[in-house]
Amino acid sequence: MGCIMDTTNLTRKKTSRRVTMEDVGKMAGVSQVTVSRALSDPDKVSAKTLKKITDAIDATGFVPNAIAGALASQKSNLVSALVPSITNIVYSAAVASFSSVMREHGYQVLLSETGFDPADEEAMILTHLSRRPDAVLLTGIHHTAKARKMLLASDIPVVEIWDVTESPIDICVGFSHDKAAAMAAEFAVSNGYGMAATVSASDERAQRRRNAFEMRFAELTGTKVEYAVQCEHASLANGRAGLRALQGQQMTPGTFVFCSSDVLAHGMLIEANAQGLTVPSDVAIMGFGDQEFAAHTEPSLSTVRVDRAKLGSSAAMALLSRFENAVPVAPVNDIGFEIVKRTSA
Repeated sequence: MGCIMDTTNLTRKKTSRRVTMEDVGKMAGVSQVTVSRALSDPDKVSAKTLKKITDAIDATGFVPNAIAGALASQKSNLVSALVPSITNIVYSAAVASFSSVMREHGYQVLLSETGFDPADEEAMILTHLSRRPDAVLLTGIHHTAKARKMLLASDIPVVEIWDVTESPIDICVGFSHDKAAAMAAEFAVSNGYGMAATVSASDERAQRRRNAFEMRFAELTGTKVEYAVQCEHASLANGRAGLRALQGQQMTPGTFVFCSSDVLAHGMLIEANAQGLTVPSDVAIMGFGDQEFAAHTEPSLSTVRVDRAKLGSSAAMALLSRFENAVPVAPVNDIGFEIVKRTSA
């Protein structure tokens, strides 16, 4: 007995095709030119004709070609946002605030995750620029030379967030990681800690925080930060391992530990509790970022607060001002930071 092939799906693939503007026009009883005019400038089409076209679009499921419209108008109403991690609340909270403001003003945000490798960011920038966005949001101020060249050549607004520099590509909105970490060292010294250690992730910003903390602590106390642990990325597991690694270095009891993120600090608190250590008398712990959980750990986590919502909304408002050319936009926008003293240090 022979096999019978079901050709239903094959036939469907051969006969189906994309719904076009011409199809919409035929259903509405108008020309393709009229459909195009209704989509680009509805005020130039009568209410009756616009209703016919709208009904035809609803019936056919037609989606206008945004790229073609962008080529004609030089405006896509699309803004690219590139962040190292979409799961890390540090970045996602800022992007959520940014996206909310942009949507309110008629822009959609195309979001991509770059990781922490500048080469990967460069490739993602190339991909996004090929989509002709009206602007680009980047995380950080350190990019490859080729990435900077492409962004400058694109001649569109660029906002770099989460850091500040005197030489941004266009606009930067953020704060000084060096100053924030130096103030954390001043906090440690002013609260009577004579010994310090650091646990940090390996990305560029985390390393700058660690270095700035260690340098300022040494300046204030004349004592070098002897104990330091570096891990690949911030996680609870790496925070727990960080405390064990410091203990392996014979860290002095009562040492103040500055972590490059709240996640690492939280991991250290978990490990300290598991070992029956008393925080802060056996080990004092400070994080960075003031994530939502920081006030609710046991003990509550001392940290450096950065207003992530303000970071995102400020970046959005800076781009909107550049679009409108209404008022000059300051190239450097420093939103600052705040030391939050809780019970872990």
